Amino acid sequence: MPKETGRKVVANNKKARHEYLIEDTVEAGLVLTGTEVKSLRQGRASLVDGYATSYGGELYLEGVHIPEYTQGTWTNHSARRRRKLLLHRDEIDKLVAKADQAGYTIVPLSLYFRDGRAKVEIALAKGKKLYDKRQTLRERQDRREAERAMSAHLKRHG
Repeated sequence: MPKETGRKVVANNKKARHEYLIEDTVEAGLVLTGTEVKSLRQGRASLVDGYATSYGGELYLEGVHIPEYTQGTWTNHSARRRRKLLLHRDEIDKLVAKADQAGYTIVPLSLYFRDGRAKVEIALAKGKKLYDKRQTLRERQDRREAERAMSAHLKRHG
């Protein structure tokens, strides 16, 4: 069987980009069990409630839902267990130092396979206020309306 290459996205966290201002992103490896990898290969995962915390100088991903593998037996994993993130020591120290500041958290943005290995893109993020969220929505709507107007104009006069 040929070795897998490229990037195959399993899950994206669209809510994170709405709820938080993304400041810094880092790619991290994940320590997974066999049934978790098989479940991910079926394209099943949810990052919606996910976040990263530090325990004993290591970073762990919590709240990420990887459903049990359907063909799994007693070796199956629990769906929301704590999963260790694989990062270099200096990356961990930098993220933890920033996350300890008020208002900052570490959230997963996407979960994917790169060259056959499970990776997660995590971001240092600051929670948006309600008016920031409204502002983002308004900008997106304005951009969409402008694009519609441009394409309608081009159809009529192009």
